[in-house]
Amino acid sequence: MLKYKTEIKEETKEKIIKEFLPYIKYTAYRLSWKLPAHVTVDDLISVGLMGLMDALKRFEPGKVKLKTYAELRIKGAMIDELRATAWIPRSMRKKIDEINQAREKLEKKHGRMPDDTEVAKYLKMDMGDYFRILQYAVSASPIRIEDFKSNKHNDGEMNLSECIADTTMKSPLEELEEKNVQEKLAEVIGDLPEKEKVVLSLYYYEELTMQEIGKVLNITESRVCQIHSQALVKLRSKMEWAR
Repeated sequence: MLKYKTEIKEETKEKIIKEFLPYIKYTAYRLSWKLPAHVTVDDLISVGLMGLMDALKRFEPGKVKLKTYAELRIKGAMIDELRATAWIPRSMRKKIDEINQAREKLEKKHGRMPDDTEVAKYLKMDMGDYFRILQYAVSASPIRIEDFKSNKHNDGEMNLSECIADTTMKSPLEELEEKNVQEKLAEVIGDLPEKEKVVLSLYYYEELTMQEIGKVLNITESRVCQIHSQALVKLRSKMEWAR
């Protein structure tokens, strides 16, 4: 590969980037097994490109070949990124690996997943320390909603984010049951005496007070309360029977 001046023209930079892109991708995929959950291969490729641009800015012809210098800067940038995103200290990561290895050994031995007590006993580890390590491991692995939109670990076309339940939404069964109840309630209300229907309508739909309903119907407030109570008793009785 040719030697370049410190000041490299833009068109030359584009040519160099195209030449190094296969190496950047190759290196990123080789290091991908070290990636934490919150970093993707694409992130690593972007870091590699930034490392290449930094190499082009710092490169001085005559001291070393551009290829050698750039490759070192690219790989170095990726490794620095991995270190920066490795939230778990090496000592803690070692303990987590020991727990995972113990789980695998016990699972093979017993033919089932071991419980936490068995794993801690196997490692001769205090339960308090054991749970602190697990808590550290979980808190150090951030989860992004974008992770569920990827088919990286999925052979199908399903978007995993679509499988996350919306707690504000009702299930089809709940909607059907509610619809049936509403239809039955409307039917039962339709069978009530006219005055009881009017009281319920003014109270629940028009949101009038008992006193205001009494003025509308020209009856006392206590009479409105009585009619309202009678209507509710009838509704409750008929709805219980319908079930």
